[in-house]
Amino acid sequence: MNDYNDIFSIKNEDDFLNICFETFFHQVKNCEPYSKWINLLNINIKNIKKIEEIPFLPVELFKSKRVYCSDKKEEIIFSSSSTTGIGQSFHYVEDVDLYEKSFTRAFSSFYGKPSNYAILGLLPSYLERTGSSLIYMVDSLIKQSANMRSGFFLHNFDELYESLCSLRNENTPTILIGVTYALLDFVEKYSIDFPDLIVMETGGMKGRREEVSRARLHEKFCLNFGVQHIHSEYGMTETLSQAYSKGGGKFLCPSWMKILIRDIHNPFKILNKNESGGINIIDLANYNSCSFIATQDLGKTNNDNSFEILGRLTASDIRGCNLLVQ
Repeated sequence: MNDYNDIFSIKNEDDFLNICFETFFHQVKNCEPYSKWINLLNINIKNIKKIEEIPFLPVELFKSKRVYCSDKKEEIIFSSSSTTGIGQSFHYVEDVDLYEKSFTRAFSSFYGKPSNYAILGLLPSYLERTGSSLIYMVDSLIKQSANMRSGFFLHNFDELYESLCSLRNENTPTILIGVTYALLDFVEKYSIDFPDLIVMETGGMKGRREEVSRARLHEKFCLNFGVQHIHSEYGMTETLSQAYSKGGGKFLCPSWMKILIRDIHNPFKILNKNESGGINIIDLANYNSCSFIATQDLGKTNNDNSFEILGRLTASDIRGCNLLVQ
């Protein structure tokens, strides 16, 4: 790929496929953990003609291997939380500008310019540690918003409530980006009727609260924020791109990202639409790490090219595709 910016010029499936295969061969050659994984699978890459045939690297490898394929020193290292007790993932990023372009362009494609909004971040578990790619992204969006009320909130719910009331009274377009358990903590203390507010949850309970179904959580959030829909962001430490849902748990990807669903009993078989299985991510922004990642999330793709997250795979579900992890 001559220029990273090529991924942001993708307009159709042919554009995506061309860059996808160029990225694949680059990473097979230069990313040692990915190359070893393919060798263990005894796959001849010359026989790969379709993206469904591309091997996906188990996401767990980011915990134990340096998944990186550039001669340059990385500019930043993002790390996951370790609240689950199974270790941290590390994502070595050669060019942080590429990450900034990826999340800004993806956000703008779904919501418009960040400068159009007041952006509030309720992400205490991420703020309380270093290395979070989510905090890096939200911090940048807050700075781009240029609204004086934009900012992070740790546990200061009183201040957050006052800001939301002021922004509502001023008719300011507002996005509240929050980790699920913190949003739940907030609505158990406060209720506000703010129909134009965009409430965007970013993930699970992080071990802080009892797991509750997404449908029940969203129903509670809608009631207590006075909104019709709850938006969601789907991203992870190991990727530089995000998908977004504007309600109903149906996510769409930017043009340089794609979701495939694998059979949990045969991880090298890609399923049809409306069939549930493990989520595989192609993220072309991951040019100098690995763009082909088999996650531990369970999901399905829909006929309208959206996808849904149905839960997490269990240890028994993912056993059998972890040869390199052992």
